[in-house]
Amino acid sequence: MPVVIGFEGSANKIGVGIVRDGEVLSNPRRTYVTPPGQGFLPSDTARHHRSCILAVLQEALHEAGLKPSDIDAVAFTKGPGMGAPLVTVAVVARTVAQLWGKPLLGVNHCVGHIEMGRLVTGAQNPTVLYVSGGNTQVIAYSERRYRIFGETIDIAVGNCLDRFARVLKISNDPSPGYNIEQMAKKGQKLVELPYTVKGMDVSFSGILSHIEDVAHRMLATKECTPEDLCFSLQETLFAMLVEITERAMAHTGSHEALIVGGVGCNERLQEMMGIMCQERGAKLFATDERFCIDNGAMIAQAGWEMFRSGQVTSLEDSWITQRYRTDEVEVTWRD
Repeated sequence: MPVVIGFEGSANKIGVGIVRDGEVLSNPRRTYVTPPGQGFLPSDTARHHRSCILAVLQEALHEAGLKPSDIDAVAFTKGPGMGAPLVTVAVVARTVAQLWGKPLLGVNHCVGHIEMGRLVTGAQNPTVLYVSGGNTQVIAYSERRYRIFGETIDIAVGNCLDRFARVLKISNDPSPGYNIEQMAKKGQKLVELPYTVKGMDVSFSGILSHIEDVAHRMLATKECTPEDLCFSLQETLFAMLVEITERAMAHTGSHEALIVGGVGCNERLQEMMGIMCQERGAKLFATDERFCIDNGAMIAQAGWEMFRSGQVTSLEDSWITQRYRTDEVEVTWRD
């Protein structure tokens, strides 16, 4: 039963998780929160990660009740993500692996989300909707690869929500998307927004441009409330995501859908996906914020699967990359 420690820091979350044979032993994380109306810059985010990564590492070991000698391998996020934060975490992971004399495992961030979702929910072979601040993809497994059936052709759904939150000066604590979700629950009027599905792909930049353009005018003339705008944006974005997921399920003949990524813990998205699955006679799998938001345990779990199948990353190949597609990874641990 190998024990793998995982380091995640591809965006504004820094997390260290420890996994042993399908059991999450610890999973602490910290979030870099910026003032309302502002996003997080790579250099500032990396500085935040550097300031607390060793404390999070100590917390993970303490929570798991383990010593460095108990760890069998060190996994880290190789990409995709923001350059400076990725480098910060990779340097620490490489240092720890060399100090402890343990093998390294460079993990694809997206595959980490999928493996964590499969572990926590027990989904066998689902069609995956991966939705986060940096990624939007519909994925299914085939012949040792996670194949991308559809994706955003511009910005990610989480990025769209985050940038709209800046327009309304919505708080970033605990996250812009969570606060939009709470406001959307009070919305009553559906404002018509562009709906852009192109085959299996989606586009969000036009919706964002449109709502940014009309928001202040509509609010000033009291045509709608901020809550109405949050409600309308969510309904439109999520309807597009449900449509392409259903199309992928029809194509693959799948009877399971799994939502992963930070946006995946949105209860309204889960509700809409649940209705679609019910109508298809399929089953929906989703997780809560402990596991769908970026965390160290998901990197540890994907690393555990890699390690178990004989994969390791040499020091020379332990560089990071901001662009690392889900379907570039050879999935050696699944039939």
